[in-house]
Amino acid sequence: MPETEPRFHVVALLCSSDFKRRSDTNTWSYLDGRPFTKEEQAIVDTATHADLQETRAQIARYQEYLRTMSEARDTLHRYLAPFMDRLMRKTLSGAVKIMTKDDRAELDRLLADVADPIRPFTPYAF
Repeated sequence: MPETEPRFHVVALLCSSDFKRRSDTNTWSYLDGRPFTKEEQAIVDTATHADLQETRAQIARYQEYLRTMSEARDTLHRYLAPFMDRLMRKTLSGAVKIMTKDDRAELDRLLADVADPIRPFTPYAF
C-alpha cells in the first residue's frame, strides 16, 4: 500500500538539503555545506510524493514568512499613514490615541514583525 502521509524525518532532511549531489561523497549536502551521511542519503532517496509535497509546502510557507518580514517596515508605514493624516501633530502616541482596540492589536502585530529578527528555516516551524 503506498504511503500517503509525509514522514517527519524524511521531510526534515529534505528541508535541510541543498538538493545538489556532491561528487566527493555522492550524497547531497545540508544547507550549511556539510555532506549527508550515507544513511541520510539513503533516507532521502526513499522520499515519497507526500514527503516532497510537504517539503515544498514548508519551504513555500517559509518564503512567505521571509517576504512578510522583509516588507514589515513598509507595511507598518502604510498602516499608520491614514492615522497620521488625521493628526495635526504626527506622533505614534497620537495615532494610538485615535485607534480602536482592533487597530491597536494590528499595530502591535506589525511592530512585532518589525522588531523580531528573522528566524532561520526550521522544518515544521512555519
